[in-house]
Amino acid sequence: MSRLKVTAALVAAIGTLTACSGGTTAEPGTKALSGQTVEVVGTWSGDEQLRFEQVLGAFKDKTGAEVRYTPAGDELPTVLQTRVQGGTPPSVALVAQPGLVDQLQQAGSLIPLSPEVEKLVGDHNADVWKKLGTFGGKLYGVYFKAANKSTVWYSEKAFGQVGAEPPKTWEDFLEVGRAIVDTGQAAVSVGGADGWTLTDWFENVYLRTAGPENYDKLARHEIPWTDPSVRTALETLAQLFGDPRLVEGGGAGALQTEFPKSVINVFGEPPKAAMVFEADFVASVISTNTKAKVGEDAKFFKFPSIGGSEDAVVAGGDVAVQLKDDAASTELMKFLASPEAGRVWAKLGGFLSPNKDIPAADYPDDVTRELVKQLVDAGDNVRFDMSDLAPAAFGGTKGAGEWKALQDFLANPADVDGAVQRLESEAAKAYQK
Repeated sequence: MSRLKVTAALVAAIGTLTACSGGTTAEPGTKALSGQTVEVVGTWSGDEQLRFEQVLGAFKDKTGAEVRYTPAGDELPTVLQTRVQGGTPPSVALVAQPGLVDQLQQAGSLIPLSPEVEKLVGDHNADVWKKLGTFGGKLYGVYFKAANKSTVWYSEKAFGQVGAEPPKTWEDFLEVGRAIVDTGQAAVSVGGADGWTLTDWFENVYLRTAGPENYDKLARHEIPWTDPSVRTALETLAQLFGDPRLVEGGGAGALQTEFPKSVINVFGEPPKAAMVFEADFVASVISTNTKAKVGEDAKFFKFPSIGGSEDAVVAGGDVAVQLKDDAASTELMKFLASPEAGRVWAKLGGFLSPNKDIPAADYPDDVTRELVKQLVDAGDNVRFDMSDLAPAAFGGTKGAGEWKALQDFLANPADVDGAVQRLESEAAKAYQK
């Protein structure tokens, strides 16, 4: 959920390391790595850390290598900066932003993946995931954990009151919303106080109205935010944001609503809205903060098609990258690229993988199985969260850049002209740096 901010100081510090290549890979199952230690740094803590540590435990059992995991949370860039400045980078890091990976490789601080690891990535994932891990013409990243950000969660009770089925098109989505409004409840709760939720709304609408190729161009700022395709997406989104009956509290209320509250507004007591859009992690908010049962009271549907658009998924994810060139680090990257590693966490819950060869039965419930099926079935129509691909000054800074421009748009959805001008002005500044 968080957007990690990468500073110029980090890039400069990272640039002091020069990566080399050519590490040897131990034969799996030989325990040939006994006595070696691999250090892994990632964002996960709490339950996620405990589950990932079980993955690392399986690697130790397989190879004999000791593994030490350091949770860094949102401070991951700072932690990496400090370690790099001291000349002691971790063996492997799991990073949530492709933009950070790109800066690491540009500074010469990453090890390109070995041919064996590259083959595993190609064998077990759609081509798009290999593309997402490639920077400067070389493959550096293994996407281990993913998020499906193209889901709309709904109250089964609210839908039952109006006899609604999960809508498949944007027009049906708005029609169901209007029917729900007639029962005295808002259609959708929007967590507009957290600007990243609005970027996810925009990305899903843009991917469906402009198509994957334009999505890629906008993500790289090869077309401006004043492009007609951006205007079309905002005008489509304004059909929802511009109707205060559909949005709980209207635009002003949504701007005061943080993401967890937007979920509780739908599944808490008393409910204030029937639907909430966000990624698969909505399920954990429901389970932790409400009495609703995921899969029974709380269900989800795919983000609706717009204008006949094909199925597509906006995804987030954590990509493993290698910073030390030794046999144990290379073997860990090989393990993370295999279905074997993903199967460990899949069985524990709270995990989706782009690895198409993890058996569906390994995922613990029908909801998770459907979420991962959508992610895998979308194939090359998966696109990574655009704001995470952008410079942090534009796509990942609270109260600034894209977050602020889209919050202003939520406050006044009629001002599409102003929105595209503000978005382009902020993007132009950030992409020039």
